[in-house]
Amino acid sequence: MSLHPQARAYIAAYPSDLGVDPATLDLERIREMRAVDGLAAQRGPLTQLPSVRDETAEGVPIRIYRADRGDEPLPVVVYFHGGGFVFGSVKRNDALGRDLAIRTGAVVVSVDYRLAPEHPFPAAADDAWTVVRDVFARPAFYQCDGKVAVIGDSAGGNLAAVAAWQARDAGLRLAHQVLVYPMLDALMDTLSYREFAEGYGLDAAESAWFLRQYAAGADPGDPRLSPLRLASCAGLPPATVVTAECDVLRDEGERYAARLAEEGVPVELRRFDGAVHSFFALPRLFDQAAEAREYIAARLKESL
Repeated sequence: MSLHPQARAYIAAYPSDLGVDPATLDLERIREMRAVDGLAAQRGPLTQLPSVRDETAEGVPIRIYRADRGDEPLPVVVYFHGGGFVFGSVKRNDALGRDLAIRTGAVVVSVDYRLAPEHPFPAAADDAWTVVRDVFARPAFYQCDGKVAVIGDSAGGNLAAVAAWQARDAGLRLAHQVLVYPMLDALMDTLSYREFAEGYGLDAAESAWFLRQYAAGADPGDPRLSPLRLASCAGLPPATVVTAECDVLRDEGERYAARLAEEGVPVELRRFDGAVHSFFALPRLFDQAAEAREYIAARLKESL
């Protein structure tokens, strides 16, 4: 393992994701931190698109992006942002939503799911499923041609994975699921959790703190919280799993990809060597972000 030079520079500037001792955080401080995005300038340009509109899906706020000026039906990609179930928003991830719409040519639906600790598990998972279900129920509203995929990074990868198996169980056919360094196992007992516990951006203690805010004492074996604990992966939609080599979440993402393959689900796993957690969201800091996005867009286009 050798950190990519850009990852090394990032860690020097931002030693941890939270930047504070989790023990010092209460709800008021969390809200203050949500109001400020110290990395906003690194998330990429807010490219102008012909259509960006804020709507709701059964009460869940969403932002819908379309990169062309037409009105014919297109595939829909539902995006769930990262942030440990505690931070993040459609606004904070606006640049990524726009970029995904441009790269994929699909309608992108970015979901403003409820955040912990105000809204603990399973609030975020419920919101994610609500939006996916609504896309299938109201295709004309989304200008959807019937093909639907999900994508999420970090905590959003968890929500995408959960929505994928809920869709399967409801008889709704997703075309693809993209999981970017996803949080998939609340037990946090992998080698990567020990190997990259401290000094690689997302510390193990921080990851555990995020999960405590969301899980709020829930059963760690509940597949809505830990998709890796799902009884059967058979019949899940084809998948793309992206991991970062130097990330506490690496092994659970790769284990999930292995489980999918073992149970007959078409899956492609790509590990980005020397990368750290969050690289995908910060294209002005990491060249690998653009590489990952191009790769993911190609995979989605192939499925959609």
